[in-house]
Amino acid sequence: MSNNLRREALSVFKQLHRTRLKTFRGDEQGLQFTRQKINDEFRKNKDITNEASIQELIKFAKEVENEVRTTVIQVVEKASGRFEAKITPDTAMLDNVPFGQPVDKSQFRKARKCSDIPKGK
Repeated sequence: MSNNLRREALSVFKQLHRTRLKTFRGDEQGLQFTRQKINDEFRKNKDITNEASIQELIKFAKEVENEVRTTVIQVVEKASGRFEAKITPDTAMLDNVPFGQPVDKSQFRKARKCSDIPKGK
């Protein structure tokens, strides 16, 4: 493995651990589990010598780091039935799109039922 690939693999390894520490701050179980998983995956692939495979694994690790950083949020129970979501500036915020127009009761009663459809269709 070339020095550049080794350096890049070490860099993404460290970045995954930094992201883990930030994402799961205060959650010892989450911190331990993700630490073990990251270390196991890197140990499992440490003997790979094909540079193309290594580059693909590095790319995958970067995608995983991005996914954890942008989509995982931590929710903590503050009181019985009350929760607080810890959202970071990196958390991806998507637009909330409504499903459709609300149906009032008069329209609902006029709608066809499954039992109204003839059998065989």
